[in-house]
Amino acid sequence: MPHRRFIHCLTPLLLFIAISGAHAQQPTSSGLRTWTNAEGRTMLAKLTGVTGDIATFQLANGQTTTVPLSKLSQEDQGFIKSNPAPAPATANKTGVTAKPDTQRIWPKVIIVPPKSIEVKLVDEKSPDNYRYHSQAFQFISQDKLAGSVMIEVARIFEGTRSLVDALPWGVHPEPPKDLGFFQAKFFTTEEAYHKNGGPEKSGGVYRGSDRVFLVPFKSMGLELRGKTWFKKAEFSSDTLVHEITHQMMHDYLGFLPHWIAEGCAEYTNMLPYNAGTFHAGSHQKGIREYINSKLNFPTKGLSELGSASEHINMSPESWAAKFNGGSEAQHRIYGYSCLLVYYFCHLDGDGKGTRFFKYFDALTAEADKWKNYNAQFAKYNTEMEEFYKQPGVKKLENGHFTFPKALTPPRPPGTPSSKDRAEFGREQMTLLCDGRSPSQLDEDVKAGFKKIGVKW
Repeated sequence: MPHRRFIHCLTPLLLFIAISGAHAQQPTSSGLRTWTNAEGRTMLAKLTGVTGDIATFQLANGQTTTVPLSKLSQEDQGFIKSNPAPAPATANKTGVTAKPDTQRIWPKVIIVPPKSIEVKLVDEKSPDNYRYHSQAFQFISQDKLAGSVMIEVARIFEGTRSLVDALPWGVHPEPPKDLGFFQAKFFTTEEAYHKNGGPEKSGGVYRGSDRVFLVPFKSMGLELRGKTWFKKAEFSSDTLVHEITHQMMHDYLGFLPHWIAEGCAEYTNMLPYNAGTFHAGSHQKGIREYINSKLNFPTKGLSELGSASEHINMSPESWAAKFNGGSEAQHRIYGYSCLLVYYFCHLDGDGKGTRFFKYFDALTAEADKWKNYNAQFAKYNTEMEEFYKQPGVKKLENGHFTFPKALTPPRPPGTPSSKDRAEFGREQMTLLCDGRSPSQLDEDVKAGFKKIGVKW
């Protein structure tokens, strides 16, 4: 995985500056208002949204920043409660959900809300079953983890959730209602990880079938000291951020072609990160470092990747063949996918990601139609948990079970066709191509990267 460079920068609170004679005020016609922090310093900005304990502001110069609500003055906190942020997304005439223009802003800095990483140990009595809770996640570990490890883990998980929610793709992840939390399981050995469903030659995986993220301690860079696991100096967040992104995009995975699903996960993974803060505004620096570390081809450079149009139209069978072609082939298709997601987010057309937004808006509208199935499946899971408690019922690995002939297990709901969802996702790629021929798209991709000094 690529080496991540940790970047230290000014906290958003330093954006509050002393302004002579500044005082609380109503917003101007442009939405700008003078905001005051708990220390009495002020900034001129427009409130664009509130997610949990984090307020997002657009500064007078157009840049975006986020500030914990607790860091604002009591008067400003009261103002926000009385004057909510812009209305949520509404459906347009075509039925495609469209977010207000004020929310289609690429964030600069994403800071994990402090309250979200207050980790609680809720169970350490069951053998091989230590349970920890953050705001939105339940972590189930086979062994006890040091408090410092759990704080760092919570930062990465909750930070990635905040990042995906803040990106203008329109993906707003919420914990599954039937489970209460997003689920993650940590395993002391790779053997235990594989035994519980982790694929061979993988460092972690999000398993959509039961909505759980599996990862072995080794992938997180943990070591045992005495009876507790601590993080090594080379503790890495790479695998975590990638797979957590999949988990946050669960409702979309059935629709997304492989290159978009993996490209989005690699996109979040390549953004500079440090201690719960994603520097999303440094994406250009991040993509250059990503190219140098993961796509460092010494001979022909990026031209070795081939045609962009062929990559985005790759069949599932071709993807699987390349994925199974070894680690170098895997890095190449994942890396190319990241480049193309980056292109559609920042270099395509108007440079704002407009075509990419339209694509996700179309998927959001379609995904809403499948929620009835999700509710039925949640009910089925509850019924199955009760069935497992019946005498003679034995739960096996990988979701299998045995039961006495006198019992009848609950019937699962009719499963929507995964083929229909996948085909819908591929059909909507016409929104990305927007009438361009394959050769024209290839040239546009090369020209886009040339703008930021990357030769193809």
